[in-house]
Amino acid sequence: MQTTLTLLSPAKLNLFLHITGRREDGYHDLQTLFQLLDWGDSLRFTANQSGKITLQGMDLNIPTTENLIYRAASLLQRGDLGIDIAVHKRIPPGAGLGGGSSNAATTLLALNRLWQLDLPAEELQALGATLGADVPVFVGGRTAWAEGIGEVLTPVNLEQRWYVIITPPCQVSTGQIFSHLQLTRNTSPIKMAAFFEGYSRNDCQELVRHLYPDVDASLSWLNRFAEARLTGTGASVFSGFGTESEARAVLQQLPNQWTGVVARGLNQSPVMASLDRE
Repeated sequence: MQTTLTLLSPAKLNLFLHITGRREDGYHDLQTLFQLLDWGDSLRFTANQSGKITLQGMDLNIPTTENLIYRAASLLQRGDLGIDIAVHKRIPPGAGLGGGSSNAATTLLALNRLWQLDLPAEELQALGATLGADVPVFVGGRTAWAEGIGEVLTPVNLEQRWYVIITPPCQVSTGQIFSHLQLTRNTSPIKMAAFFEGYSRNDCQELVRHLYPDVDASLSWLNRFAEARLTGTGASVFSGFGTESEARAVLQQLPNQWTGVVARGLNQSPVMASLDRE
């Protein structure tokens, strides 16, 4: 029986984000394209028979039982099944890069394997949806076009791109943005072809720029090199490039007040690739 797994829990970008309506339950209908990346957090899982879930390396100033990794493990834990999870964080919180959602999905996939539960992907995605709207795309493990509240997924194969991702020194509250009176909520739905023809935007971007001057400044700087866009509700912003060398040339000029990284877009999650090799 396999007892350990070390997995890269990938970040994501929203290549665009249209909000097409607000539902009676308070959630928003949207359209987006989730681009998975080859960069993210590292999670090491060690299974045991303690009946306990333990986390190491986490310092997010929240109780362990409220952490998405712990909550994901709790959905699958039963009897004397135990797990120790060591986390090395690279994805900044409040950045729109999906760190918490990715960690939760990676945990569901890892424990399904280590604890030999053999739950189908559809059941894991349904469990993930109870933790957050972005968790199902990470469980599915494919770059995907998303609709509904983000749970209606269509896998998409994209041409390889390299992304410069900049994170200014602020955290954006998703709840604040989606509840703000000035948020655009009536964008007409588009077909996938329209996105590839260049007809898209991030409906949160102008509002976030107005509320967070650091985000506005980072977008303005990155726009000097290529079209820059907010991912999710931010705070991170990104631009895409055709080659790694182009992207790294931009990153080398990054002002000291921001952090940045170059990441390659992937059509398949590194989690799925790792599990396929095991």
